[in-house]
Amino acid sequence: MSHIPNLYSVESVTSGHPDKVCDQVSDAVLDACLRQDPRSRVAVECFGAAGLFVVGGEVTTGAVVDYEAIARATIKAIGYDEPARVIVSVVSQSPDIAMGVDTGGAGDQGIMYGYATNETPEFLQRGVVAAHALTRGLEALRRDGGVLWLRPDGKGQVTVENGEVRTVLVSTQHAADAGQDEIRRTIVDRLVRPLGLRSDIEILVNPTGSFVRGGFDADTGLTGRKIMVDTYGGFIPHGGGAFSGKDATKVDRSAAYMSRFVAKNIVARGDAKECLVSVAYAIGRAEPLMVSARNEDGRDISELARAFDFRPAAIIERLRLREPVFQGTASYGHFGKPGFSWEEVVV
Repeated sequence: MSHIPNLYSVESVTSGHPDKVCDQVSDAVLDACLRQDPRSRVAVECFGAAGLFVVGGEVTTGAVVDYEAIARATIKAIGYDEPARVIVSVVSQSPDIAMGVDTGGAGDQGIMYGYATNETPEFLQRGVVAAHALTRGLEALRRDGGVLWLRPDGKGQVTVENGEVRTVLVSTQHAADAGQDEIRRTIVDRLVRPLGLRSDIEILVNPTGSFVRGGFDADTGLTGRKIMVDTYGGFIPHGGGAFSGKDATKVDRSAAYMSRFVAKNIVARGDAKECLVSVAYAIGRAEPLMVSARNEDGRDISELARAFDFRPAAIIERLRLREPVFQGTASYGHFGKPGFSWEEVVV
């Protein structure tokens, strides 16, 4: 029995969605710390609202970082005006946690999951791949495609039935003088049709009509509020811990990456068509409490997963997680994209 139902919907959001802006600033801070001090420990979260942006959290680092400058530069690069006010509240991490982490233990307790399927070349569900293609395509049209009325905020959603995309939904922020007929025509002809989907799919574009106000003018943003967009679309379990703004001693992030790495390699070498890996930790303890894996039939294949080393220090070394690569994960999903160590196939 597959982990994915025959009928499901899944969404993605653009890099200009308020929550994703916060994720990108959090990971930009992490990368800035790692560039100067690869052993930095970082737990930074952001909040954004109209005219206001807050950077808060805990760090242990030898890096000298201008948090406000990073926030302003990241927001501007995404395509928004800089916020009128930036508040920074970043303090040192708890020494109580450090006692366990210093000896190679997990930075927190919790359960993490990883998944892979042979359904697509990305080893992800077809719906997840299609949803991210929509939102990445929206950004490409805005930045490089000459569509001057597009604005940074937007969402994509697909409904999949029996492995085929049945419905596509695109909601995109736009300039006030852009007409809805032009918006629909452009999205259909230049975004949806080039994806090579069936010609008879239903295509919905800005169903409520006008979408002029977007970003922090229309919504708040918060780091870690798009955990299903970041992972597997909601049909694979999630331990609840967000990724962005956390260094690799936080198993919320590193163990989720390792679980994806293990699941993908099990599928890539033909040991399963689908693989769901789960791992559990106790704070301060290096050895995981549990490593489990199941295939598409629900059969226990945990012995295949246990051949990999899930201790936090071993994960950091194997996946090279002290490198400043994390801002690139903070939009369009953490999985299924080339160039990241946890996506490498080693069979």
